[in-house]
Amino acid sequence: MSGVTVAMKAAKKKLKVGIADFRPYGGTCALRGCDPKKILIDVAKAKSSIGKYSGKGLEGDGQINWPELMKFKRGFTDPVPDKMEKNYQKSGIDTYHAAASFLDENKLKVGEEEIIAKQIVIATGARPRTLSIPGAEHTITSDDFFHLEQLPESITFLGGGYVAFEFAHLAAKAGVKVTIIDRGEYPLKHFEKELVEHVLKASKAHGIEVVLNSEAAEVRKADGSFQVITKGKEGEKIVESQLVVNAAGRVPEIDQLNLEKGKVEFDKKGIKVNEYLQSISNSRVYAAGDVADSNGLPLTPVAVFEGHAVASNILKGNSKAPQYTEMPTVVFTIPPMASVGLTEERAKERNIEYEVTSGDASSWFNAYRSQAEAYAYKVLVSKEDGTILGAHLVGPSADETINLFALAMKAKIPAKTLQSMMYSYPSWASDLSYMV
Repeated sequence: MSGVTVAMKAAKKKLKVGIADFRPYGGTCALRGCDPKKILIDVAKAKSSIGKYSGKGLEGDGQINWPELMKFKRGFTDPVPDKMEKNYQKSGIDTYHAAASFLDENKLKVGEEEIIAKQIVIATGARPRTLSIPGAEHTITSDDFFHLEQLPESITFLGGGYVAFEFAHLAAKAGVKVTIIDRGEYPLKHFEKELVEHVLKASKAHGIEVVLNSEAAEVRKADGSFQVITKGKEGEKIVESQLVVNAAGRVPEIDQLNLEKGKVEFDKKGIKVNEYLQSISNSRVYAAGDVADSNGLPLTPVAVFEGHAVASNILKGNSKAPQYTEMPTVVFTIPPMASVGLTEERAKERNIEYEVTSGDASSWFNAYRSQAEAYAYKVLVSKEDGTILGAHLVGPSADETINLFALAMKAKIPAKTLQSMMYSYPSWASDLSYMV
């Protein structure tokens, strides 16, 4: 989405703009990421709600019909590429359906064409990490998961991050036997451990087996299924399922760019950039989104945010350096877990004085009315000025409530002000006053 943002803003200012993608236009979020994922998860949430209210006034089991769900998802994703291209063309942007690669510092090869550009913006995003274990060819990626016409009876996810847990909860609600294998002591490592515990308990209640401290060493093809050979503290084990999903994270999409020819420095984290998202080695080049080695998280709103900064710096000269204090992030499990700002560990590393309010809110009214699988919070408040340093939530609508904390952080609203506010009731936002 950073590329779209830069292209549209530059075209609006009458710059001659071209955009190239070897995949259909639309980007990761709209076609194989957050948008279609949320469509699928929302249906799984509806299924979960039916189960929770069974015997409490609601009847039926609401079975998920996977082919129909895929059709529903495609109702959103299928029109995106054509709609996007028409918007580009309407804005006077030249469109190219091919991979771009550097020929030198300001020249690109796009398909069979050679293009010289005064400024080049790299916004290629990220791709699934390639597994380097025997039998890796037997796995599918998260991108492939979005195109499954049928769900198997069992799935193993390799990795314990966002993708693994979100798809695991979705699949479990569709009746699939699910296993997650993660080499770490804790999965979802960017979140507070005590809140991750609630997600693990909810996962277990959904029938998901989470295997920690265990690394996939090999994938073997068996009769009608696959065997994942794992090695961990308890020795070697075999996990068998009909499908194995590589959910080991994503890496910058830079392989086809020939960055060396463009004198663009990079490492495993992506394009090396300065505070203005400009290449440190080639001043003609900017990078934004998941492909840039910036301080931003690999999230769509961050990519758009960086895109605005890059567009401004191209149009007005380097003056806009993105600040990343408020970056709310959510793992859309059932229930979701959300975070913004500092974790307690990071606050200690920075020697910041803070106070913590935390607790299990599963006995609160909103948890009762929603029959929440989990509801808990942890908020860090600055001892210096009483503002919010970080907020961490798990529970229904955590993905929405976290935005209020992010707003409070950006506006530097003290926790005492949040306590004294009048909220609509009974809303999820009204619980915020008890969390600070």
